[in-house]
Amino acid sequence: MNFVKTKDGSQIFYKDWGKGQPIVFSHGWPLTADDWDAQMLFFLHQGYRVIAHDRRGHGRSTQTWTGNEMDTYADDLATLTEALDLRDAIHVGHSTGGGEVARYLGRHGTKRVAKAVLIGAVPPLMLKTAGNPGGLPIEVFDGIRAGVVNNRAEFYREITLPFYGYNRTGAKVSEGIRQNWWRQGMMGGIKAQYDCIKAFSETDFTADLRKIDVPTLVMHGDDDQIVPIGASAHMSAKLVKGAELKVYPGLPHGMCSTHPEVINADLLAFIKR
Repeated sequence: MNFVKTKDGSQIFYKDWGKGQPIVFSHGWPLTADDWDAQMLFFLHQGYRVIAHDRRGHGRSTQTWTGNEMDTYADDLATLTEALDLRDAIHVGHSTGGGEVARYLGRHGTKRVAKAVLIGAVPPLMLKTAGNPGGLPIEVFDGIRAGVVNNRAEFYREITLPFYGYNRTGAKVSEGIRQNWWRQGMMGGIKAQYDCIKAFSETDFTADLRKIDVPTLVMHGDDDQIVPIGASAHMSAKLVKGAELKVYPGLPHGMCSTHPEVINADLLAFIKR
């Protein structure tokens, strides 16, 4: 198993397969690098080098009780990219991972980066505030915290339904996908996952998005029940200079798993330009 050590001694697990231009994948909460299986195998076969890590506190990485916030997540990603000496990389982030990518680019610059992709991503700000009236009220995130504290295993089982749109009429439910989500979530530490709720909901990425100066694709399903599109993708695409926005009618938050053939094809087209 591959690990890189961060400045505070935490061990970050990562996968690193293939040769060619690197594509770096940052996963959503509370998952792991395994959530990118459908993308990593596809792009490996397309001749790319694919890298994905387990965020600190998640999966096979150290179950940290400190540093579970966006600045440190971004620094951990920078440590990984520097340790592997990645250059001309494409950074792809889903959900919380999209925030991680935005903060990494805003905090560490784009000298090692060729392009960026934000998929169902949390930027610019999920929380409803006076300056962000389209966000979600704090009670929504307090409810997530309560679910994690009171019965994490059951909460994680239930959240897979809206995550993948399986609660919609006529949806074809994959129990395998649901169980794989649950497996990944339960691999992580509860303290780190609890802290991460604040990180993904209350971090304002507006300044980070404005600093991005590489070609950027923003992808979002318009039936995303986890990160509503109005206060996320539509705003992010305006904040990143020259960003392209692709909206997927009827697709859910977890569209990388439910519709990999659609997402992979559009990712490949963007990367090859």
